[in-house]
Formats: sequence, structure tokens, C-alpha cells
Amino acid sequence: MAATTVYKEPAPRVDAENPLESMMSRFNVATEILGLDEETYNVLKAPDKQVIVHIPVTMDNGKVRVFEGYRVVHNTILGPSKGGIRYDKNVHLDEVKALAAWMTWKCAVVDIPYGGAKGGIICDPTTMSAGEIERMTRGYTLAMKDVFGPDRDIPAPDMGTGPREMAWLMDEFSKTVGATSPAVVTGKPLVMGGSLGRTEATGRGVMVSALAAMKKLGMDPKTASAAVQGFGNVGSWAAKLLCEQGVKIKAVSDVSGAYWNDKGINIDEAIAYKNAHKGRLDGYTGATLMENADDLLLADVDVLVPAAVEDVITEHNAHDIKARLIVEGANGPTSASADPIINEKGIMVVPDILANSGGVTVSYFEWVQNRQGFKWTEEMVTERADRIMSDAFEKVYQTSQKYKIPMRIAAYVVAIDKVAQTYKYRGGF
Repeated sequence: MAATTVYKEPAPRVDAENPLESMMSRFNVATEILGLDEETYNVLKAPDKQVIVHIPVTMDNGKVRVFEGYRVVHNTILGPSKGGIRYDKNVHLDEVKALAAWMTWKCAVVDIPYGGAKGGIICDPTTMSAGEIERMTRGYTLAMKDVFGPDRDIPAPDMGTGPREMAWLMDEFSKTVGATSPAVVTGKPLVMGGSLGRTEATGRGVMVSALAAMKKLGMDPKTASAAVQGFGNVGSWAAKLLCEQGVKIKAVSDVSGAYWNDKGINIDEAIAYKNAHKGRLDGYTGATLMENADDLLLADVDVLVPAAVEDVITEHNAHDIKARLIVEGANGPTSASADPIINEKGIMVVPDILANSGGVTVSYFEWVQNRQGFKWTEEMVTERADRIMSDAFEKVYQTSQKYKIPMRIAAYVVAIDKVAQTYKYRGGF
């Protein structure tokens, strides 16, 4: 992989009409299964804090432009809140509220001591210079100096942001407290306290989840086949690591189309080709270009890894899926309307809230290392991340068996139960 590639904490599917209600729909099903009392339900439904700021930035042309920024802290009962910051022209408050709540459940399902948060600034970073983005980032950090903190709220990269922005945020926050504070943010450059193993973290979590699910289904990785939709950071790493476990990757896809090789694609070659061609597989000759890229989802394989965008598996194509196992590397790749069809077909789904949580897990490791002032080896990061992912899968699987519910709902049950129980022990309200 290219040296500049970094993981970004995945965010969930955002419904264009009402992202908050979209997130709450599965939350509601899970709370009914748990028999959650009304008081706890109301506490968990609402965010703890919503902050809206306006950031004046001197642009390169000398004019001052004011940007609107948000930070929503959904819950901190388990620990400081955690969640990315996105720079995008379509950011809005309901979206950020939905993402913050989802981060609460995501951290809880993998049993790390964080609550959920999310932030964003309404802007188009593709039209801004590095200097303009830096001034905006520093202004946002100053505006949020009473929200952020290693023990309060810990941002990370998301859409439109990366290690560069996190470095600026750390530097600006450090100035406000008069001391270097690397633990205030994760996703930093390695030289500033970033963690080894972060680049492949999400894709590796997908691989660990897939292997755990395959074991439950009695599938042998060395005789199994897979199709991976999306060949970005998550998809390419998932494909590479599954391939190393013996799984034959018969199909991959990106924006240029879907590629099929019945004998198995050489994933290392495909990654090298992509890196040499501006991140695209366009023109790749190690596989045949499929006539219709969407047919990859319906390929005759054992494992399907949707690792691209949301809502690719719907009520319109779910009936024709042949895979026995779906492992969601992307966020919200399966629409709610497809769930009943997939469940009826007996397909196991490892949901996004579990399968792609390797990123936030290694983000947690970065924070721990910063607090310790001691850098872990890559082997230590990998071993501990694998263990957390395996334990989380087993707990969700056992919950699905106990309540006879799909893995997706079971993941929410595990997460909500953990947070609700903590409130009861702490007497939080």
C-alpha cells in the first residue's frame, strides 16, 4: 500500500431524509428485545451535548469567510467521547447527531472505554488551499477547546480530514493548555504519536470477523471464495488479508468497474497496479472486466464483502445474492428493506457496527500509547486488536443465538445493554 494511506474511523450510513431516525430504527428494535425501561431509553436517545460554532477564516484572497462547525457528544458514561471530524459541504446537525450516537454503540460493542461523539465543518476542502484548511482547523480547535481533551472528548479523522488536520488540531490544543498533548486526538502522523498498524486496522477487523463467522458456518478459508466490492483502504486490505488466509478472491471492484477471475485475483498485483494508476484499477489485466459492476454482489462466491458505499444491497437484489456470508466493511451497505430477505435466505451478516470497528479499536490503542508515553510494536497492536475483534464477534454471536435474532440486531443489543447497565451501576440519573 502507498505510504500515505491511513485508516479513517468509519462512519455509518447517513439517510438523506433523516439520518437521526435512520440510526434510531435499529436502536428501537434492540431496546424492545432488552425490555429497556423508559427512563434509560430517553437518556440514551438524546445526546449529552451539542455545540455549534462559527469560525472566521482569512482566505488566501484576503477576504474573511465564516464557517459553521459542530461537535456533538452523545454519551460519556463509559469514558471520554470518541469520534471523527468531517469536512464536507453537506454536513448538518442531524447527521452529526446520528454519527455521534452510532459511535457510542460502536465503542460499546467492542468493549472499549469510550463514549460516542462526532464533529464536522460545512466546507468544501477540495476547493480550499492547505493554508485555508489549516487556519480553519486551528479556529475550530480554539472554538472547541473546552470540549476537547484527553479525558473529555477525543477527535479523529473522518471524511475530508486526515493526519495533517489532526496534527494541526493537536498543536493548537497543546498551545491552549501550555503543554504537548498528543492524547487529545488520534489518527496523527506516526512521528507525532500515531500508532503502528492503523493503516490496515479496519480491513484487518473485517478479515478477523470473516474468519470467525466462517468457523461458525463450518467454512474452510482454504477452499472458500470471496468477492470484495470497493478497493479503497478497507476493501484492499480486507482482500489482501483474506487472501493470505487462503481465501480465493474471485472479484474486486472500484469506481472503474468490477473485475472477475475465476481462478483468483492476485491481490498484491492488483494493489500495486492501483497504487501506480492514481488509486484506480482502470485497465487492470489480471482479471476480466465484468459487464455490469453490480453483478459482483450477485457473484457465485461464499463470502461477500461490501466495502464501498451505503445501500448497495437492497430489496431489489437481495433475493439473488448467492453468498452464504456477508461481512460489512462499508457503512450501511445493506438497506433496512433487504434485511428480512437476507434473514429469510439464511445468510449470516456480520454488521458494520462490528465488522469495521477495527479502526476505532486501534484509535483507542493510539490514545493508550499516548497516555503511557510508550509506543507499542506493530505485533502488539495487531495481536491485541485481533483479540478484541474476536471477543466482540463471539459475544455478538452468542447474543444472536440467545435471542434468536440476526447478528445486526444482536450487535445493538450488546452495545445498548453495556451502556444501560453502566448507568444503573453508576446511578447516572
